[in-house]
Parts: sequence; structure tokens; C-alpha cells
Amino acid sequence: MGNTPTPHNQAKIGEIAKTVLMPGDSLRAKFIAETYLEGAVCFNTVRNMFGYTGTYKGKTVSVMGAGMGMPSMGIYSYELFNNYDVDNIIRIGSAGSIQEDVKLMDVIIGMGACTDSNYARQYNLPGTFAPIASYILLEKAVAAARKQGTSIKVGNVVSSDLFYDADSTVNERWRSMGIMAVEMESAALYMNAAKARKNALCLLTISDDLLNHKALSAEDRQFGFKKMMEIALEIA
Repeated sequence: MGNTPTPHNQAKIGEIAKTVLMPGDSLRAKFIAETYLEGAVCFNTVRNMFGYTGTYKGKTVSVMGAGMGMPSMGIYSYELFNNYDVDNIIRIGSAGSIQEDVKLMDVIIGMGACTDSNYARQYNLPGTFAPIASYILLEKAVAAARKQGTSIKVGNVVSSDLFYDADSTVNERWRSMGIMAVEMESAALYMNAAKARKNALCLLTISDDLLNHKALSAEDRQFGFKKMMEIALEIA
């Protein structure tokens, strides 16, 4: 393990659980801690990226914001895996649908995460790396969703470096390859997990319908993703 605390996380060893739920929005982390966790204690406030540890149905669980984009997810997940010896990170985020059958508020699982990022360049691999979820977490999430009665879709997503892309044709080209939705963090999380020999999973709720130009409100994004949150908590 590396040095702790880090420049981005003031937690001490032992204050973070083996499984961490990671929304992009740190206020969503705060909401989860206050709504679902018993005895939640805040372990990080650096840069207002709140992190908490408590218990859910007797299990010790942590929740921490990851920020927006792969550089931010890359920093926080790297430190959790390598400095704090976290075993499992479950991203619980939002995404924009690019398929007609993927609707607002649908819960999807990113089995794989394509990307337009150069994040994998650091590994100096002799080809193109395919970032994928940990099957052990994927299988548990599908079972938990079925038990919950929530219909989910499992497939490929794309992690983009760009929220505002000057090329208006990119989503249609990803769509032609069966990509379900666009988001901005999962590929970096999956690569960090692979390199650290740890487990990662991306659970997403559709907040934007990019085909039909519909979107949820900021409040819905912060508080309205309870089905996804509860699936993640059940498998933590």
C-alpha cells in the first residue's frame, strides 16, 4: 500500500471499508450515507469530495464521491485500491441513453466500457485494452435486481472524455455498434481495477435521453436513483 493520507483523501487506514460505492456527485454520497447507513462517519472532506463509512444490514460499507470524468475517477479509485486496500468499487452514476429501448430512469449495467480516452496509454500495452466489469459483482447485481423486481439492461457503454463534443456524429456511430449509453468514468475505473487485481462494477441510471432530447432535473439526479443505490448496497 502507498502512503496515507493522500493529497485527496484524509482517511486513515482502517477507516474505509473493503467495498466502496462511488457516485460521481459527492452530495449523492452524503445522501446515501444519511439515508441508508447506520452509524455513518465522515472520513473525507478534502475538496468537498465527501466519504463516509457505516453499516448496511450489518455489513460495513463506504460511500465516496468520484467527481466528473476519468481523470477524477482515476485518482480516487487508484488511491482506494492501492493506498487503502479496497477490494471492490461499485460506481453508481448517471448516463445518457443512445438506444431507443433505453429510457429515462432505466437501470443499466456496464458489462464493458468503450472509451475515446488515452487512459490506457500509461500501461504501454501492445494493443487495445478492453475494460470490463468484474463478473463476480456483475452476477450479484443481476441477482439483486431480480430479487428487487427491477428490470435492468446489461451491455456495453462508452466512457467519453467529452461532455460537449464538437463532432455531432459520435453518438450515432457508437449507437451503430450497440452501445447502450454514454458516461464519463467507467473505463478508468475498470482499468484501475484490472491493474490492481481488484473488482469493479458500473451501475447506471439513465438521466438523459440523447435521442429524444429529454433529461432529468438536478434534484432527480441527486435523490432519485434509489433502485440503483439499493442494488449496490445489497451486493456490497
